[in-house]
Amino acid sequence: MFRLYGALIGLSFIWGLSFVFMKWLLPSAGIWGIVFFRCLAGAIILLPFLWWRRREVKGKLPWKALIVVGIFNCGLAWGLISLSETVINSTTASILNATTPIWTGLIGFILFSYRLTGRQWIGILIGFFGILVLMNFQFGQIFGKEFVGIGTMLVACICYGLAGQLTKRFLSEVGVLTITSFTLLIGAIIGLVGMLITEPFKPDLLIHPLPILAIVGLGCFGSGFGQLIYFYINKNGGPELAATVTYLIPASAMVWGYVLLGETITPNVIVGLLIIFAGVYLSSRKSKGKTPHVALVSNKRN
Repeated sequence: MFRLYGALIGLSFIWGLSFVFMKWLLPSAGIWGIVFFRCLAGAIILLPFLWWRRREVKGKLPWKALIVVGIFNCGLAWGLISLSETVINSTTASILNATTPIWTGLIGFILFSYRLTGRQWIGILIGFFGILVLMNFQFGQIFGKEFVGIGTMLVACICYGLAGQLTKRFLSEVGVLTITSFTLLIGAIIGLVGMLITEPFKPDLLIHPLPILAIVGLGCFGSGFGQLIYFYINKNGGPELAATVTYLIPASAMVWGYVLLGETITPNVIVGLLIIFAGVYLSSRKSKGKTPHVALVSNKRN
């Protein structure tokens, strides 16, 4: 467990800074350009290691599961986060990212028949209350015209939660390096398609030092080594433990945002963060099992 918790702390530092990198890269690369470059840079870092350990890849890979996880965990989630940061600051994005364990638990309950205790349901309600505090109870930011920002960030967290549960259920026999490399490649394809359709490529992106630094930090560390650490935690500690990295990310992102971007930390941000943490703590407690009837239905779906 010591290695798992050490991995959690290291990952929080890497991913906390990732929100700043996205802010730096948005003007040059655009929403889907961020997805493409961070996935491509991460894959480039990891593919040589995968080739070196190719003998460890045994049997036929579950391509359908890898593609689906890549779509939700890299392509859609990172595209939605980039879109969100065109409206909200990096601190708010990282705090909303902390709701991932709540969505992970709900998805496990709805799709995979995991039982949630009364304490977990209370935690989920507390977490949602924390979101409302964070947004000053302005419901229109989720359900109205202002959906882009807080709303899209929450959808990205749902994508994370779904990908985490799918990884544990369908990719438990696949190596961490294999999962990370191929899901990044899937994400890169999605980002490239999105970039070609919506945003023209800007050659000067590769000239200025700040975008290059952001690509290296976001892609090589955040998407490459960061994803590798995440899937390691997911496989060895479970999706619930992996999702709890979001406990630590807002604190590091808050510091990075204040120091590097000059973002203001308001009282409602602090209060909302603490309430969300309380909800996440309660909701991320492991469920006790499955109901026999629903478990049978789930097996039929496979």
